[in-house]
Amino acid sequence: MPTVLVIEDEKDLAELVVFHLEQEGYSCLVAHDGATGLAEARRSKPDLILLDLMLPGMMGTEVCRTLKGAEHTAGIPVIMLTAKGEEIDRVVGFEMGADDYVVKPFSTRELMLRVRAVLRRKLPAAEGATITLGSLSIDVERHLVRVAGEEVQLTSTEFKLLMNLAERIGRVQSRELLLQNVWGYSYLGDTRTVDTHMTRLRTKLGAAGELIKTVRGFGYKLEES
Repeated sequence: MPTVLVIEDEKDLAELVVFHLEQEGYSCLVAHDGATGLAEARRSKPDLILLDLMLPGMMGTEVCRTLKGAEHTAGIPVIMLTAKGEEIDRVVGFEMGADDYVVKPFSTRELMLRVRAVLRRKLPAAEGATITLGSLSIDVERHLVRVAGEEVQLTSTEFKLLMNLAERIGRVQSRELLLQNVWGYSYLGDTRTVDTHMTRLRTKLGAAGELIKTVRGFGYKLEES
């Protein structure tokens, strides 16, 4: 039973979200401020965090940045919940390491769909499989990525995005197809989400980021330079 940590200062909303999560079979933990939520995430290491952006004391973006910057919590997926819906706010959330972004008010049905989609990204892998391309090495079973022998810390979304390209080396993947395969549902045509994550992925891969090629007007592919 996956455990979901809800970090939300609006207690009525937190209770509503927890009710629907438990109806879906998830185990829930709740925190009503950033510092408490961060401490709980470190202690319990949940399978997923639903994180409000506007929190008392410690902003959600800072909580997310701290979690993603620590080895033991970097792999925990984070869905941000916020009343802010401008593109710049989504970009800031993704830059902090958020895996998804839901704007208030949202339907609980949509939220449950996104929760399931994010949790599905932890795909089982073929035992012992390793994908190597130039200086890039992907240990599929252990979800480890190395560039020139140095380990690179990726979020679950970034790893899934890289795997979708690596499993189809040399083949172009459209932005729409990547949205479907990585996020598990339609993003209402907002393919900028793919571009934002791809930019972050290339940056983290350093020199190996050049292996990811942009096919103008269509999508991306992974191939040797």
